[in-house]
Amino acid sequence: MAKVLAALRNHWKKSTFGACLLGWGGHWLYGKHCDNLLRRAACQEAQAFGNQLIPATVPLKKATVFLNPAACKGKAGNLFEKNAAPILHLSGLDVTVVKTDYEGQAKKLLELMENTDLIIIAGGDGTVQEVITGLLRRADEAAFSKIPIGFIPLGKTCTLSHTLYPESTNQVQHITNATLAILKGETVPLDVLQIKGEKEQPVFAVSGLRWGSYRDAGVKVSKYWYLGPLKTKAAHFFSTFKEWPQKHQAALMYLGPTERPPEEPEEKPSRPPLYVRLYRRLRSYWSSPKEFPQEVAPEDWEELKLSTIELSIATRNRQLDLTRTEDFMDICIEAESVSKGEFVHRGSQKMRDPHTCPEGSQCIQASRCILQLPEGTEGSFGIDNEEYEAMPVEVKLLPRKLRFFCDPRMREQVLQAAVQ
Repeated sequence: MAKVLAALRNHWKKSTFGACLLGWGGHWLYGKHCDNLLRRAACQEAQAFGNQLIPATVPLKKATVFLNPAACKGKAGNLFEKNAAPILHLSGLDVTVVKTDYEGQAKKLLELMENTDLIIIAGGDGTVQEVITGLLRRADEAAFSKIPIGFIPLGKTCTLSHTLYPESTNQVQHITNATLAILKGETVPLDVLQIKGEKEQPVFAVSGLRWGSYRDAGVKVSKYWYLGPLKTKAAHFFSTFKEWPQKHQAALMYLGPTERPPEEPEEKPSRPPLYVRLYRRLRSYWSSPKEFPQEVAPEDWEELKLSTIELSIATRNRQLDLTRTEDFMDICIEAESVSKGEFVHRGSQKMRDPHTCPEGSQCIQASRCILQLPEGTEGSFGIDNEEYEAMPVEVKLLPRKLRFFCDPRMREQVLQAAVQ
């Protein structure tokens, strides 16, 4: 024992390095063990769904998974196979996994997709934006938009997961919770933005559109990876070397909020007897049609000239309220008079919450808007964190257009907040 202690004292540098390495290795192995326990518990819960008896005449539910293996720097495929795929297969669903090979492929695949009972998106914000755009571009989108959608967060940015699932620092737990939420069947209606240019087909978004200096600086954060935790502040600091203050000028026309219609009942009313249907048809045939002139109220458009450092148009999905009586999207026009220090500080905040509207900004609630840009305007829009060329666009709110699976605890929180 004395020789061992003497050797440790004489080679203290090696001993310290070995102790650190051993401690790190033990912590890593313990983390792997905890992850395996989480996976096992999730699979056991999924097995309970798979063991449920169904009548022989009822077919299995079909689930179509759109997986983007390139998400999360190429790790999404492995994350899906280890954490989500076993849960889906044990649940008794007829699962079809469609892997995308290039950007934009999901939009094309949605045009060819046959009937399915569930659509599951496995990826990040870009995958969500592609799938819902392909879905809502279909000729039969009225029927397909009623199919519930599940989201498994596997990407680098997963904005929608903050609305649908509780926060979790453990990636394995976050993925397994999201997959189990699909099996539990609780859904919430989410708004969608239809963004249409002059020539292009419309693009659809569940988060929103950003145009301005904060977005442009945020795109360049990854270039300063070698600065570690200072990379965000560095990207915004170096962007202040451009012409200052940075102004983005445009013309905005918008319509105010619209009244929310009552939600349609999920269960269809039973079909009336044959004699009732015959009576109604004969009565409508013999009765003389009455024509009433319909007066169409003119749309009350508001017009605004703006000069801003950043403009954002966002849905209310982040602040979900199932009981509100009006439908609208939030337009935030930020003041251009910002110091360079404030710009760097706010830029870091916007990396965490891109659609935050700082104090002093002009906030507008609208159901529809038209954004006109001056000729020769350069730059890009960020639509659900995907880059698009800046151009004049019309943005229209599609309230409660899609239903997404959510964790029952999140739905309960939303309902309790509405009551309070």
